[in-house]
Amino acid sequence: MRCSGPILRKIQINTLLFSVCLATSQAQAQQKDIVVISHRGEHLRHPENTMPAFVEAVRVRADYIEVDVRTTSDGQLVLMHDSDVGRTTNGKGEVSKMTLEQIRTLDAGAKKDIAFTGTRVPTFDEVLDYARGKIGIYVDCKAISPKDLVEHLNAHGMTEHVVTYSGRMSKEVQQLDPRIKVMPEARATDFALQLIEDLHPKVMAFDAADFKPEIIDVAKKGNAQIYVDRLGAADNPAAWEEAIRLGAAGIQTDHPEELVNYLREKGYRK
Repeated sequence: MRCSGPILRKIQINTLLFSVCLATSQAQAQQKDIVVISHRGEHLRHPENTMPAFVEAVRVRADYIEVDVRTTSDGQLVLMHDSDVGRTTNGKGEVSKMTLEQIRTLDAGAKKDIAFTGTRVPTFDEVLDYARGKIGIYVDCKAISPKDLVEHLNAHGMTEHVVTYSGRMSKEVQQLDPRIKVMPEARATDFALQLIEDLHPKVMAFDAADFKPEIIDVAKKGNAQIYVDRLGAADNPAAWEEAIRLGAAGIQTDHPEELVNYLREKGYRK
């Protein structure tokens, strides 16, 4: 049976519409499950890098907590963004010149809100134990040796549940344990190309300065997922949408609950 002109055109139009809908559906499916990284835990309403901030990040169903790890004078690992404890605690001094016992006497909550008075600076071990089975960890290696990092991750069963922002020590971390996802900063086109050649990273970190099409393209061609910071003025729905459109697989945010809800509403998250 031969179709007449109008019928044939109708079939062709319907076929085209189906193809467009299928392509759109496939594109949306590929964009689902954007990773939500809670910067220093949920720190806008909780003391940063503390257990209350991490508990809240788990509650709002973030995928990762970002933590800053430093080493005390007696070789213990604690969480502190700054090299000095003064901004976030009631103490003074550099983490590297204080013992764990001294760090643990500090109040890391009262400066945020009196409701958090008595909150202690957590050890890396405590956070690893808490996170296991609940949430991944984005480890910002402020001052920690590759050996200590690998040993602690292995000891707590978190080796395959972290990404490590470890800068120059990324290669050594890889050599010590290839299972650990190192996440170097992209920085510039030539630098990113060298990273791909040297490390073959599964993830690359981007911030506002290097989140540019030509650098993003290097990561994509190197089969590296893109985790980008959307912090400060860039931490809003318009910026989140732009990041996803440009290829972000993960977004670091100060607003984890809002981002999780946004991604669900837009179909970027199951």
